[in-house]
Amino acid sequence: MENFLDSLIYYHLIIQDSGRHLLQELEQDTFARKIIAPPEGIKKSSFFEAMNSRNTDFLIQVFNALSAQAALSLPEKHTELGDLVSIDGTLIDASLSMTWTDYRKNSKKANTHLGFGLNHSIPAKLSLTTGKGDERKEFEHLLLPGQTGVSDRYYQCHKYFDYWQSKNIHFVCRIRDYTCKSILRELPVTPGSHVFYDAIVTLGSIEFNYTNSPVRVVGYFVGTEKYLVETDRLDITAEQTANIYLLRWKIEISFGRWKRHLNVYHLISRSSHGLLIQLLTGLITYLIIALYCFSQFHDKVSIKKVRELRIAIRNESFIFLFVPFIPKFRSLFLSYAKT
Repeated sequence: MENFLDSLIYYHLIIQDSGRHLLQELEQDTFARKIIAPPEGIKKSSFFEAMNSRNTDFLIQVFNALSAQAALSLPEKHTELGDLVSIDGTLIDASLSMTWTDYRKNSKKANTHLGFGLNHSIPAKLSLTTGKGDERKEFEHLLLPGQTGVSDRYYQCHKYFDYWQSKNIHFVCRIRDYTCKSILRELPVTPGSHVFYDAIVTLGSIEFNYTNSPVRVVGYFVGTEKYLVETDRLDITAEQTANIYLLRWKIEISFGRWKRHLNVYHLISRSSHGLLIQLLTGLITYLIIALYCFSQFHDKVSIKKVRELRIAIRNESFIFLFVPFIPKFRSLFLSYAKT
């Protein structure tokens, strides 16, 4: 399992087109053969069988351990706003033979749902559904008790707002401008602020799709664009509520780096199980890079650093820069293998 994970981390770091390309690299490239591949090599049949059948509990254990390590090691920001997690989904193009990913006619897509910790700028939780999967159902699964989920307008659903409040799930969600609001109590707005509206309301009409539980709606301007966000939190100011939603953009930046620069678009497996393994190892790679960048440069992940890392790998100095960083987590591999 350790060799399997090392190979997939290498796949995400080095731009390759397929699993066969990876196996060819592990067999023919001197550095990859000596440092990444096991002494006996990796057979094609064994590798692809592992992609479609290997237990994901081990990868989840490694991902959770790395996420916890990153939360302790990386600088924490915005603590005055609470424990914030941006919730969003992204579609990944699938081949037509991946029938489980039906999206629409002649189109196949898998839907990845990610919880992204905004305080440390690291991925925290992951789930995978078909392209037609309802992202709002995944909201509560991507949060821990006490955390606040931050989401865009797609997650607006009044029955879910009631449900989340009944489960003590905190949220900050943008709502559509035309949403019907019944004001229960207006809150004071600071003069000269970019906030123009702050009130306790119920959403929707009595006849259709209304909220039973009151929520707080904050309206503000960013330049000339108007934003309306609703939340269940009354312990923060309207300006802080606006700042929380502004931080949501971090997950979009993370998706861009993860999908474009860590080989998530080049699918190794066509099964949902294999794709989940690839997504998990992609996030594990991202977390290791985040820890590496902070340890070596006291800086966050950047495309420039990823490219420098790839050059270092190609120059075989990777063994002195990056590989010594991985053994900190090898005890996880050994303890899991024993159980």
